[in-house]
Amino acid sequence: MVRRLAWLPAELVGRRTETASAVTLDFDVPGWPGHLAGQHVDIRLTAEDGYSTQRSYSLAEPGRVALTVQRVTGGEVSPYLADVLRIGDTIELRGPVGGYFVWRPSETRPVLLVGGGSGVVPLAAMIRARTTGVPFRLVYSVRSPEELLYASELRRPPGGVDVTTIYTRRAPEGSPRAPGRLTPADLAAHGWPADFEPDCFVCGPTGFVEAVTGMLIALGHDPSRIRTERFGPSGD
Repeated sequence: MVRRLAWLPAELVGRRTETASAVTLDFDVPGWPGHLAGQHVDIRLTAEDGYSTQRSYSLAEPGRVALTVQRVTGGEVSPYLADVLRIGDTIELRGPVGGYFVWRPSETRPVLLVGGGSGVVPLAAMIRARTTGVPFRLVYSVRSPEELLYASELRRPPGGVDVTTIYTRRAPEGSPRAPGRLTPADLAAHGWPADFEPDCFVCGPTGFVEAVTGMLIALGHDPSRIRTERFGPSGD
């Protein structure tokens, strides 16, 4: 039987700034059943006149309900979460959702993570859930240094985790790579060879995910080992 997910009250208990347009929000959710790295939640906001809207957000931490929200200009939900919601305020939350795009600490294969923009959020949760020596490589595509999520953490990753940042619009001074979109050469140089048979997780905008998946298959990776999570341009 499929477990029916109930809406739960979630109280904001912490917030921290990640970039000029992104914050991480920590919630206390009584009755929360726990979750796996890579899962997400549904958020529901209801106005005084009864109008209600929902959005989905990836869980950013393996041991607590933490959401990293990227503010979308003109959005309906993300500006409220990023700018209006205050410590002690309560929203409704439902989850955890998803059982396909997940990584469990009991798994032993090498892991390749490829993230575009805020698609790095569930991938960071996987890195944070890693408790053994399973080797990880993260290839993170982002427009500029100012938009880099979890910057200090990813600049000093734990042992056995290699992080490569690909800047698409503007690279920091002294960067060995000129700005530009992620290429097959980048994945060949910074990902795992296909004959290592890694588990691959790709997350980001739909176009990014489709392009990266095609590159990985062209490089010889087994399509059955490539798991994807995508979001459309209108999400906020």
